[in-house]
Amino acid sequence: MTYGDLTPLRDVTDEEVKTFWRDGVVCLRAIMPAGWLAMLADAVEHYLHSERAFSLTAFGEETVDPGKPRSKPKGHFYGGTDHWQKDDICRRFACESPLPAIAGRLLRATKINLYEDSMLVKEPGATDKTAFHQDLSYFHVEGDQLCTTWIPLDPVRPETGALQFVKGSHLWRKLYRPNYFVSTQSMPDTDGDDAPDFHTDRRNAEILCFDTEPGDITVHHALTLHGADGNHSLSARRRAMSVRYCGDDARYKLRRGAPRKPHHERIEPGSILDHDDCPVVWRAESPS
Repeated sequence: MTYGDLTPLRDVTDEEVKTFWRDGVVCLRAIMPAGWLAMLADAVEHYLHSERAFSLTAFGEETVDPGKPRSKPKGHFYGGTDHWQKDDICRRFACESPLPAIAGRLLRATKINLYEDSMLVKEPGATDKTAFHQDLSYFHVEGDQLCTTWIPLDPVRPETGALQFVKGSHLWRKLYRPNYFVSTQSMPDTDGDDAPDFHTDRRNAEILCFDTEPGDITVHHALTLHGADGNHSLSARRRAMSVRYCGDDARYKLRRGAPRKPHHERIEPGSILDHDDCPVVWRAESPS
């Protein structure tokens, strides 16, 4: 299948780099070419119609709140990680699209490692809220050059589940316990305080939320607290891919209680991420 032009639409500006480090998140308008988005849309549909498709909605009902009466949701919130290891389009998207270079520019890095990707699809009527959390709480890595790119495939508004970011929360330098995404319940045997629930109390926070169109992306620091409302639309989908990257200062750090990937049993804490399961996907051009 031909997907059209795959070249980046534009460069990241100096002001956008400053915004990322000041606010902990930046919205990059009209930067992803349609060809890459078309490829990704095919990969998402393939995943949703496969046996691997995982519903966080069902997970929330059956695992997080086992005593809660079962309901029949109108729509499902699908999620999953490490698609790049199973799907060639996802691998190309995470490793060969403009994303690694965008991450390198924003992180002021000389090299970029891929950490993981994640599909996040809220179908119409999937009213599950994404609890506020920090991505770093789930990462077995430490450092400051760590970010998450979020690439929407549909127009996204607050009522369909646009991400909400606590402005400047990356500067608090506080790591909260990981939770189950569809619940504020923290994972057992993890360290730190429970993440604040900014869905219910925003008195001490400035929330940033962006209306986005396909071609726009958001990029946030791994310490930035963020969450999302459910998709309250009766017809509009919210399909997105999230890809997480690490820069020069990233080192492995095993976090107690956080879910581990198979290769984490073989790594040495404190070592760099240059590993087959965290490959280098971008390097800055050397001065000529």
